[in-house]
Amino acid sequence: MQRLRQLIIVAICLVFCGCEGTNFSSVPRVGVRIAINTREGAFVHFQPDYTGSYVIVNKDGYFLNGTYIQAAKALDMFGYGGVLIYVTMFGYIAFDLACPDCAAHGMRKPCEVNGGAVTCPHCGEEYIVYDGSGMPNKGISKEALLRLSVHQSGDVIQISY
Repeated sequence: MQRLRQLIIVAICLVFCGCEGTNFSSVPRVGVRIAINTREGAFVHFQPDYTGSYVIVNKDGYFLNGTYIQAAKALDMFGYGGVLIYVTMFGYIAFDLACPDCAAHGMRKPCEVNGGAVTCPHCGEEYIVYDGSGMPNKGISKEALLRLSVHQSGDVIQISY
């Protein structure tokens, strides 16, 4: 009976240790705070039925499907490498655009968006975003892009970390 208790305790410890680190990322945790109203200005066409459309937000402003549309708002926070908000068939998803492989080596390299994937200009890794995973495609990086929280309330999409 004592042996069984010891095995149960060890099993419970292994379960909790196995869960540790599942949210690990080499990308430093830098604040993210962005709110986009899809009923205003250029964002009117940034709706869930426009699968494949995206917004990039960084210190320079907002880029809707690659076109600069306005300066970033004073209270916006852009993460480590800028923020990508992408429309998938599952809804809105968001990632920090910093390459995790480059961040692990102390470099701050934002990825470039190429349709449903993003590519690091330094190491060449490609990350798949159209499916919502942010997973590396070429095997250079061992980590996915850092996923951010997305909350939608009516016509407003809020991205945070």
